[in-house]
Amino acid sequence: MRLSFPRIVRSEWIKFRTLRSTIWTLAITLVVMVGIVTLFSVIGASESNNAGASDGGGSIAVFSIAAPLAQLAVVVLGVLVITGEYSTGMIRSTLAAVPRRIPALWAKGAVLAVSIFVLSTVAVAISLAVMQLILGAKGLAPDLGDSDTVRILVGTPLYLSAIALLAFAIGAILRHSAGALATVLGLLLVIETLFQIPWKPLQAISPFLPGTAGSKLLMPQEQIDMLSRGAVGAVLGPWEGFGVLLAWVAVLLTVAAVLLKRRNA
Repeated sequence: MRLSFPRIVRSEWIKFRTLRSTIWTLAITLVVMVGIVTLFSVIGASESNNAGASDGGGSIAVFSIAAPLAQLAVVVLGVLVITGEYSTGMIRSTLAAVPRRIPALWAKGAVLAVSIFVLSTVAVAISLAVMQLILGAKGLAPDLGDSDTVRILVGTPLYLSAIALLAFAIGAILRHSAGALATVLGLLLVIETLFQIPWKPLQAISPFLPGTAGSKLLMPQEQIDMLSRGAVGAVLGPWEGFGVLLAWVAVLLTVAAVLLKRRNA
């Protein structure tokens, strides 16, 4: 039987969906996103009752909070998809079945990215339904005719899929779960926070860090404009920032592919 890429993808999908860690992390991602949106919707409805406000323009901004929190579970899954095989020794069987090695890496990444995209799209749809249920009668639900709203709704699955691939690539490079998780979370949380220090060299680099750049896709334009006032470094637009995140993913995946080819399993 000829070893084709679709067959490799099918094999990786079987492994992916039968892992207990996959079920738990996907479930946590869904619960976190919908839970955060529900919480903020209830708070928004309560404040509307007290203040008598009726402006739904800012409700979509909740996704810029929900997605970065959900990305923590996505990062764990992205790392474990590849490092789990190294810790159990299953990677030897995988590479024996796919001697060229690189197709196995691409197949794992494709299965991961598509799964995260589908799951987060479902989470966004459920979140929208919840917001409509809680905020619709008060005129606070997101306006689906607004370009910012559409960008954020589409951008949430794209952002989470890209973050999953970023974590996957670092996991493939380091091949150790704890080290890869520490590296990814350090990059997305610690380093990006340190680069907010008001020192011009750091501020010039900060817009090009993966989380900072990619998260622009989840921000309303008003928030982006507010952050850009007095900015020292480059001011990236939403899709430009996402492009920077994809560039990080592409470079790290290339490094992972080269190392996979050169190193012993």
